Amino acid sequence: MENLENSSDSKETVSPLNNSGFKLNSTISHRDGKNMGFVLVHAGAGYHSESKAKEYKHVCKRACQKAVDRLRAGGLALEAVTAALVELEDSPFTNAGTGSNLNLSGEVECDASIMDGKSLNYGAVGALSGIKNPVLVSRRLLSETQKGKLSAGRIPPCFLVGKGAEQWAISHGIPACPTEKMTTKFSLSGYKRNKRKMELAEQVETKRRIQSCGHENDFGCLEPVEGEENNSACLDTVGAVVVDWEGNVAAAVSSGGLAMKHPGRVGQAAHYGCGCWAENARDVSLYSTAVSTSGSGEHLIRTMLARECSTAMQAENAHQALLEAMQNKFISSPFLAGEDCVLGGVIVLRCCTCGEAQRSEDIQALLVEFLWSHTTESMCVGYMSAQDSKARTHISRLPPGAVAGQSLAIEGGVCRLGTASD
Repeated sequence: MENLENSSDSKETVSPLNNSGFKLNSTISHRDGKNMGFVLVHAGAGYHSESKAKEYKHVCKRACQKAVDRLRAGGLALEAVTAALVELEDSPFTNAGTGSNLNLSGEVECDASIMDGKSLNYGAVGALSGIKNPVLVSRRLLSETQKGKLSAGRIPPCFLVGKGAEQWAISHGIPACPTEKMTTKFSLSGYKRNKRKMELAEQVETKRRIQSCGHENDFGCLEPVEGEENNSACLDTVGAVVVDWEGNVAAAVSSGGLAMKHPGRVGQAAHYGCGCWAENARDVSLYSTAVSTSGSGEHLIRTMLARECSTAMQAENAHQALLEAMQNKFISSPFLAGEDCVLGGVIVLRCCTCGEAQRSEDIQALLVEFLWSHTTESMCVGYMSAQDSKARTHISRLPPGAVAGQSLAIEGGVCRLGTASD
């Protein structure tokens, strides 16, 4: 593992810019083509406290291992990315599945989606309650879509929400799980704390309306409580992108949504082109791409960031392309012109067949480039190839002096995966 040289390069609109990264240049050859593949996961773009850094990294390691286990067993990208997401959802430290943020009514409502780069099929659920692993419902929706039309020529759904999504899941063999079993001490205490904040804010707002004048601090943003984590912690959606031994890509994302959201709100994790994107190359001159996003759902929905980043990855320089996409299509997007704090993050994977593999039928090799970028204070990621003994994890943070929502960090690396017949 080799650290790339830190760079102080920045654009005027992205200041300061963290342009550091990682590079994995080793060629990995193996006689068994199925023992090849790569996974990149994230535990969200938001705020990851040092006190919980170990837990965030551990869940990313476990998610990578679960995905790699599927790849080593001959599983395709879709199976591997699902396995990674289930592990991320099951962690009480992530805002997805168990431990999700509670809505205004104190209930868990989850969003999730998955996309298969080979078939381009997509499955999603929004505002889903009563199911432990929302990604499994998204995966089943995708599978049912691939079976073709229903009776009487009906088109099968690819996106279900609310009670209908829960009923569909149960009818297709996915067990129900009551909210209390998905609620953790951390999510419940967060709900109670946020509820007190809202009540105080409403009292202050009422006082402001009564008074003809007053000081800004009387009705401005609430001061953070000592010992509390930054409010952006509520943004930490989880996701994964995978490439398998055949060169297929897949992507998935899952989220409990914003803390104290209105019941029925559906975030970017369920929206097509916003939460995740995966697309196999249709031509040897193109890259296969997979993207998973995290952050403020409304910002990601209005910019369709997942698909925008996927499109950008066809440029020659992946690092520069992602930098420009995050700056021009997100931070400075005309669709977010009224926002002064644009919060989000992405993990991106792109791959292509290496030159020698194109010239010889006896050698198969993939060049995989993987990147992540965020405008939030931090983003936790993990990555692993099928030949690695263990996953690598990293909590990426904005550089000193950077302003969350106005600056960005970008890091990544490249890995060459190969198999040889002799």
